[in-house]
Amino acid sequence: MLRKTAVTLLALALTGASAGCARTGPDSATAATSRGPITVWLSNNAQEVTWGKKMVAEWNRAHPRERIKAQQIPAGKTSEEALSASIVAGNSACLVFNTSPASVPQFQKQAGLVPLDDFPGGERYVTSRTGERADQYRSEDGKFYQLPWKSNPVMILYNKKHFEKAGLDPEHPKLSTYEDFLDSSRKIVRSGAAKAAIWPAPSSEFFQSWFDFYPSFIAESGGKQLVKDGEPQFDTPAGRRVVNFWRTVYREKLAPQELFPGDAMAAGKSAMTIAGPWAVAAYKDSIDWGVVPVPTSEGRSLEETSTFSDEKSVSMFSACENRATAWDVLKFATSKKQDGAFLQDTGQMPMRPHLLEEYAPYFEKNPGYRKYAEQADRTVEVPSVAGSVDVWQALRDRWTASVVFGRERPEGALRDASRDISEILDEY
Repeated sequence: MLRKTAVTLLALALTGASAGCARTGPDSATAATSRGPITVWLSNNAQEVTWGKKMVAEWNRAHPRERIKAQQIPAGKTSEEALSASIVAGNSACLVFNTSPASVPQFQKQAGLVPLDDFPGGERYVTSRTGERADQYRSEDGKFYQLPWKSNPVMILYNKKHFEKAGLDPEHPKLSTYEDFLDSSRKIVRSGAAKAAIWPAPSSEFFQSWFDFYPSFIAESGGKQLVKDGEPQFDTPAGRRVVNFWRTVYREKLAPQELFPGDAMAAGKSAMTIAGPWAVAAYKDSIDWGVVPVPTSEGRSLEETSTFSDEKSVSMFSACENRATAWDVLKFATSKKQDGAFLQDTGQMPMRPHLLEEYAPYFEKNPGYRKYAEQADRTVEVPSVAGSVDVWQALRDRWTASVVFGRERPEGALRDASRDISEILDEY
C-alpha cells in the first residue's frame, strides 16, 4: 500500500498534470549551455538571508548580464512541500540553498532536479569540496542531484547557569554515558533548576527523529545509517539501547511529553537541547552555553563520536532555463571565500573537511564553535532512498507511541518499525 506522503505527492502531480498538460520544462541541451538571469531561493533563517544578500550583490556587480534575483522559499507547511509543489507548477528557482537530502529522492522522482554530474567537472567539484562524506549524497543511480552545502552537526547544548544551580560542574558536565546523563538530568529536575532537563519535540512530524533517535543511534552504533543496501539497520542491540535510554528519559519525566510552543532552552524551561550550531544565535547573547557530544551507553570522546549532520544542500531544479549561469553561481556561492563568509555570518559549518585549519581565524575568535567544527568531520546523513520521507514517518509513528507515551514496549516498536520500513522500501 502507498503511504500518506506518497499519496499526497501523487495527488499534487496529477493535479498539476490535469491543470496544465501543455506545460513543459526547458530543453535540457539548450538550457545546459544557456546564460542569463536566474532566481535563487534561500531559507528564512535571518543569518542565511544576510549572507545571501551579500553573496548576490557581489555576483551581480561582476555579472550585470547574468544577474541573480534572491527570494525566500515560498511559504508552505514545510519547505519540502513548497518545493514539491513548485516542481509540479514548473516555477521552481534555478538554485535552492536549503534542500533537505531526505527530499531529494522524491524531487528526483518528480523529474524536478538536474544532475550536477552533467556539467563539466561536476562530479569532481562535489567530491573535492565535500571530501570523504560525498558518497552519502549520491542518489541510487550514482549521480549527484545535490551539492552538500552546510551541516549543523547535532550535539548537546546546555545552559551552564542551570547546571551550576543544580550543583553540577558547568565546565565539565557529566553527560557522556547514559547513566551520567540520566543522573545529571535527575538533579536538574529535582533541584528545580529547570522544568525539564531536555525538551526535544515529542510530536509526530517525520523529521523530528533527526533530533532524538537518529543522532543517538548514529553515536551508539559507531556511525551507521538508518538504512543501507535497502535494509533497515536499527533493530539491533545498539538501537535497543537507544530506545530504552530515551524511554527512561520520558518515563521519569526528565523530558515533557507535550510540545513546547517555541524554544524551551531559550525560554529558560530546559537545561539542555539537542541541536546544531544554527541554534546558537538564539542563545549567545542571553545564555552562557556549553556543548558536548551526544551521550552513548559506554561514553565516547568527541573524537570517537559520530552524529547526524542536519545538512542542507544546494540543488539545481529542472525548471531552470539558464543552467550554465546557475552552475557558475553554485560554484561561486560555495567557494572557499564564500564558505568563510557563510561561516562568519551564520556559525553553520560549510561541508568542507578540516574546518579548523581552513578557517582558523574564525575559530580563534569564536572558540565556542570549535567542538562543532571538530564534530563536523564525523557526520552521517539520512539514507538516499526512494520513499525517504515515508520511511522516517513510519519510524516516528512507532517512536511517539512507544518511547514518548509508553503505549507499547520500545523494543517491540523498534522491530515493528523495521518491518514497516522494509515494506516501504519494497514498495518503491
